[in-house]
Amino acid sequence: MFVPFLFELRKRKVKVGLQEAMALAQALKMGLHDSSLDGFYHVARAVCVHSETDLDAFDEAYLSCFKGIASKSAALANELEKWLRDPKMRKTLTDDELAMLEHLDPEALRKLFEERLKEQKERHDGGNRWIGTGGTSPFGANGAHPTGMRVGAQGGGKSAMNVADARQYRAYRSDLVLDVRQIEVALRKLRAFSREGFELELDLDATIDETARNAGELEVVLRAPKKPNVRVLLLMDVGGSMDPHAEVVSQVFSAAKRASNFRELKTYYFHNCIYGKVYETDTFREGISLHDLTQHCTREWKLVLVGDGAMHPAELMGGGGWYGSSDDGERMSGVRWMQALADHFDRSAWLNPDSPSYWKGGTAEMLAGLFPMFHLTLEGLGEAMAHLSKGAVRKR
Repeated sequence: MFVPFLFELRKRKVKVGLQEAMALAQALKMGLHDSSLDGFYHVARAVCVHSETDLDAFDEAYLSCFKGIASKSAALANELEKWLRDPKMRKTLTDDELAMLEHLDPEALRKLFEERLKEQKERHDGGNRWIGTGGTSPFGANGAHPTGMRVGAQGGGKSAMNVADARQYRAYRSDLVLDVRQIEVALRKLRAFSREGFELELDLDATIDETARNAGELEVVLRAPKKPNVRVLLLMDVGGSMDPHAEVVSQVFSAAKRASNFRELKTYYFHNCIYGKVYETDTFREGISLHDLTQHCTREWKLVLVGDGAMHPAELMGGGGWYGSSDDGERMSGVRWMQALADHFDRSAWLNPDSPSYWKGGTAEMLAGLFPMFHLTLEGLGEAMAHLSKGAVRKR
């Protein structure tokens, strides 16, 4: 029965295959699920989920496959518990009657209970055969069988369906917009180190090599310690169509400012497109020319742009006064300024808060041809950092 469940997981892009199927089958064979849906939920989650970003998708798949089954079983269990919590008063047995009930084989008792459970169709109280209350049957609650099986143990735990319905893991999803903490964690993936300063750190590999060359006599080799060497230029689009995304832009800005793995960080603002200048504040009053900016931010800097890339085509391609003048007085369209930025830096990435379905056919698609574009989610930000961490790109 769990094979369709595995396909449901794959449909939601949870990475499961033959290995997970075999492990889950083995777990069920060993009885680790305690013959319950609650147990199956926890065992299957432990076997099939390899990343916290898949926890929510797992719950969705579980609900899709088992909600009908679990809701019926939960209703039956609730009805049974309600009945057993309100038992009929049991009758007083004589010594002879108690003696007749004292000895039952546990295995025989279990098999008999399973048979009764299949046959019984309604509530019973005060009897000696069915699962009930207040009687002398071996099964039930508040009865008088000395070697019977109590049914209706105290509960209190959540059912697997309730746990899955609660959807406790939405915050881990890879397709959700980030908060500051998550952005900080993702930014830490962008790492580069250089050795600087005095030679105070033991170079273990070199020490072993030199000691071996020295016929076993210890030769200690020191080296300069590693220090972060990532320099980032962060350019953020604000205003207009970016107003709905103002909060996430602020979060990216805050996380970047707090990032401990950056050697140097410079942040500037622009609106829709860049026309020769970027600005130190979102009031666009203190501008710095791209020429001066690129003089300081050399090719090795990592360029990160945050914006939806949505604008009137004339703003990007020129026309209607949408131009900026270069240092030699040449009027250049927005796309040429963007191309100049893309050509200057070895590595760049554009983080777009809009869904990728909005990138096609407009100015966002044109900008994606200049800068590798990534969705501003946990997964997308991780991909962007991995891209920026690589070596230089050969320019066409």
